[in-house]
Amino acid sequence: MTSYTILPQENSQYNLWTTFFKSKNHTMGCQRTDCIEKPLSNLFEKFGRIVGTYPVWFFVITLIVSGILGGGFYFLKDREDNDIERQFTPRSGPSKIARAFVKENFPNDDTEFSSQRLYEEGNYASIIMVSNDKSNILTTENLKNIIKVNNKVIDISVDVDQRELRFSHLCAKTNGHCVSNEILEMIDFNASRIEQTNITFPLYTHKSRQLFLGSAIGGVQANVKSEVKSAKAVKLFYFLESHTTRAEAWLKEFQRILSDERDNENIKVSYYTSQSKQEEIEKHTTDGIPLFSTTYSLAIAFSVISCLRLDNVRNKVWVAAIGVLSAGLAVLSSFGLMFYIGMPFVITVVNCPFLILGIGVDDMFIMVSNWQQTNVKDPVEKRMAHTYKEAAMSITITTLTDVLGFYIGLMSDFLSVQYFCLYTSTAVIFCYIYNITFFGAFLALNGRRERSNRHWLTCMKIPSENPKECSNGYSMCCVGGNYDKATGTEKEQPINHFFKKYYGPFLTKPWTKVIVIFIYAGYLAASIYGCFQIQQGIDLRDLAADDSYVIPYYDNDRQYFSTYGPNVMVIVSEKFPYWDKNKRSELLSCMEDFKKLQFITDDLYTSWLDYYEGYARSTHLNIDDEIVFSANLFLFLNLYPDFKQDVNFTSNAIHASRFFIQTVNIVNASMEIEMVNSLKETAESCSVVPLIVYHPAFIYYDQYAVIVSGTLQNIGVTTAVMLIIALLLIPNPLCCLWVTFSIVSVIVGVTGFMALWDVNLDSISMIILVVCIGFTVDFSAHISYAFVSCKKSSVNERIVDALFTLGYPIVQGASSTILGVVVLAASKNHIFRTFFKIMFLVMLFGLIHGITFLPVFLTLFTRNSEKQKSDLKKDFKSGVMPQMKLDKKCVACDNKVFVTDNFCNDKHTICTQKTHICVIQNKNNLSHTIWATDPDCP
Repeated sequence: MTSYTILPQENSQYNLWTTFFKSKNHTMGCQRTDCIEKPLSNLFEKFGRIVGTYPVWFFVITLIVSGILGGGFYFLKDREDNDIERQFTPRSGPSKIARAFVKENFPNDDTEFSSQRLYEEGNYASIIMVSNDKSNILTTENLKNIIKVNNKVIDISVDVDQRELRFSHLCAKTNGHCVSNEILEMIDFNASRIEQTNITFPLYTHKSRQLFLGSAIGGVQANVKSEVKSAKAVKLFYFLESHTTRAEAWLKEFQRILSDERDNENIKVSYYTSQSKQEEIEKHTTDGIPLFSTTYSLAIAFSVISCLRLDNVRNKVWVAAIGVLSAGLAVLSSFGLMFYIGMPFVITVVNCPFLILGIGVDDMFIMVSNWQQTNVKDPVEKRMAHTYKEAAMSITITTLTDVLGFYIGLMSDFLSVQYFCLYTSTAVIFCYIYNITFFGAFLALNGRRERSNRHWLTCMKIPSENPKECSNGYSMCCVGGNYDKATGTEKEQPINHFFKKYYGPFLTKPWTKVIVIFIYAGYLAASIYGCFQIQQGIDLRDLAADDSYVIPYYDNDRQYFSTYGPNVMVIVSEKFPYWDKNKRSELLSCMEDFKKLQFITDDLYTSWLDYYEGYARSTHLNIDDEIVFSANLFLFLNLYPDFKQDVNFTSNAIHASRFFIQTVNIVNASMEIEMVNSLKETAESCSVVPLIVYHPAFIYYDQYAVIVSGTLQNIGVTTAVMLIIALLLIPNPLCCLWVTFSIVSVIVGVTGFMALWDVNLDSISMIILVVCIGFTVDFSAHISYAFVSCKKSSVNERIVDALFTLGYPIVQGASSTILGVVVLAASKNHIFRTFFKIMFLVMLFGLIHGITFLPVFLTLFTRNSEKQKSDLKKDFKSGVMPQMKLDKKCVACDNKVFVTDNFCNDKHTICTQKTHICVIQNKNNLSHTIWATDPDCP
């Protein structure tokens, strides 16, 4: 604890104690708030001295390690894993459990194919044809073109295992015949018959068979009798057998043949296969690599320009270039390490290098800024020690928060999120290590060049001042090494001068603070409004590139065929006494509850039990008797082969059965969410027997159940961890709370404006919201740390000093990150554009919070120094404060000289510092001395 010996005083110069008061609050014994921060700062100070002493070793060893780890890229192709279901759906989704149950109890029947009874998507190709003038597609001329395209598809053949296989060899069959398309079967493949055919929609009876046309013709206009007057589009399906290898070969040939039909003069043709979405995402996994090379070049150019100096010695061109190279080596090393140990490489990971580039450049700017504040006459080792003491601690805080944020992201139920967080957290660690070793080493080497006053390009020694006999041109090219003689540091850059002389004072004016508060209120209101507008879930359309052939298909499907949605299975998941009349009635009552839902049509309900009851009535069977029910069920199922797939009837017992309900008017993600939730709630409300609702599309709908809760969980846990870290490493609890406030505020803003920018909340945006937390900590922690570390007592002066020190580096870091991701805005891939949009919002709002909102709030809610002075004055008058002695000698700590108005109420007060004595002397030569035993002089 600091001890003081104070002698009698002449006047009540209480304001001398403000510095002591601040220092004492910061360092009082066990109540200190820097118990972790201070030892770490000292440790980094020692490490900085080591790097400054042996820079070549750190530089070379890092290059060797990077080269070795970079060899892991040899395994890149082997590590690619973009299985859409595995990566972009919840690992423990309930629909996957339901699918396993359906697969076990209702296996697909290859001899009696039924598309609505498939437990997974299956193998198929599909074509949507629309009239060029968007008129009625059901005309003789249009149908001739449709039949022509159909025949072209039927004639496709492929060579597999030295056999020529046509569609007829590979098609899914019913009763020994390929499954045909209803619209063509309805006119017997004769286009002219359409004029004589009176089509009813959505059900049409053809040769004693009811055909469902809801998925065959779209954009239908019908009269009150459900007779079709016109239609806009026709959809054809070509279902294949379950043999994957042969089906894949045929589907690839299908894509090649149909690509020529996209330019059909009479009808617009769009096509799709069951392989399309997987092929599209695999095709574009490495699309980000060329973009990264462009980004890398832009980052180097921006960093060089930002660090460019007119002084030929102080120029930081090579420092900036090496800073960007350091981030690139971090990506190379981290990815190589992941490839070596076998981590899957998914498309979301491609965004990681853009992110790491921003982090690395940001940290580089922080270190350069602190280097420039060291005394140019000091040895390089001492300058490095001082730089690391200040900068390394700051970037350690942000790195730690980033890494922990990404590790918390590993709790996500989406593998694509987990792998992104794993790759990125590893890259952040390497980026941090390389910044304090590789980049720090080069900073020291550059410092040696500066100390010997050598030219930044030629490394030749040059004079620090222009000789009188030399021209101005000579001065521009061959003179350098100037510095601020008063402080011993490098001269202020114009932008630093702007923050200190203009922006900082402007921001601390009372009326400016009022305006900022109103702006923040508007920002918060718009953000909260946007949060209530956000859509959930990933649209499979967005996994394809903009110029992909599947985009027109998705658009046409949504425009013309959204009237009828998934045909959903309702499954009785355990044994049930179907013969019991009362129990059966309760079960059918549960089915009626499904039909009452607003997006279910009861006209297209399919129930084997209803048909069996009708069969029993027509044959005068008493199926209320268990023996009669079971004995005749087998005969009934043989008469109706489709229903045979709906009843798991083995060992004379029904282990499970299923019914089908038809959904309607599911046109967007919100309706999908409402549909799934309502179906599950209705199933759970049936008390007579456990029910399961399932459709293959539900595998992707499961994301809706976890995306919001998962995002909130990740954000909540990450924010709590950030608060704990900030409390441990930032020596001021109040500022830690403001850092947490900034995190929450930016997340709300980013989420709200995401919705206003048409970005959904899905597994991709969830990743970047985790990133959002880390970057927000970066901005707020830098400013907060500088604010609480400042020795000035006035809050306005402290925030101006913090902005002067870190305002420009923060702007540089945000600008470089935005520049790093801006090329993604031009990407054809939705995933990359989404990354750009959210990162742009994160950078923009984080920057505004860091240099505008947070500084204002820190000055408003941090205790004002005037109040401290008032309290000290009262204590002094009451005798609590010890008295002071007059002395004309002025000495204090670290041989530094500074000018302040915080002690003697005089702007010309001067204090010099040396050893353990602190003295303040005003212009009238009246001085006041404090004798301190603590080596840290207040």
